[in-house]
Amino acid sequence: MKNLTLIAGAVFVLSLASCKKDYDCECTVAGQTSTTTFEDSKKSDAEDACDALSTSAAILGGSCDLN
Repeated sequence: MKNLTLIAGAVFVLSLASCKKDYDCECTVAGQTSTTTFEDSKKSDAEDACDALSTSAAILGGSCDLN
């Protein structure tokens, strides 16, 4: 029974851990391309940050994409 509880606890902890890696947000404005790297980020956080950059770039007629 103790082993079952230990295994269930380990599975629970691993399910809460999220994969963090580097994501690149590539923005193009007026023919110029720049890349911003979000290091050790969750994908959802990188998407939110890249969307914010895209909103700023859109004012100048540009756009950003997460890679």
